[in-house]
Amino acid sequence: MQYHAINFAQKLGLFTEQWQPKVIAEMNEYQFKIVRLKGDFIWHDHRDTDETFIVLDGSLRIDFRDGHVRIGAGEMYVVPRGVEHKPYAEDEVKLLLIEPRGVLNTGHEGGERTAKNDVWI
Repeated sequence: MQYHAINFAQKLGLFTEQWQPKVIAEMNEYQFKIVRLKGDFIWHDHRDTDETFIVLDGSLRIDFRDGHVRIGAGEMYVVPRGVEHKPYAEDEVKLLLIEPRGVLNTGHEGGERTAKNDVWI
């Protein structure tokens, strides 16, 4: 068996598209996904699971119906299951998402922003 660390910068250098999470690792039933974001996303929730956002580079704002949270590089935030939210990035943000395998990025909302699931890089 070969052992290799996963390098976030190297993996992020393999793609430029935004709002398209890429799986880089899996632990039990949870996937670690890297993604580039810029601009506004859609209002959505994940009825059955929490969602963890870890900002690697940039600054992300997550809007809620009653407020918002800002997350900078080196910070994280867990959106509780069932809480409607909308990520926004004025400038490009590189982040790591942690969520169970099979979770769609748009929750049950669907639409043109729904990314293919289980895309490994």
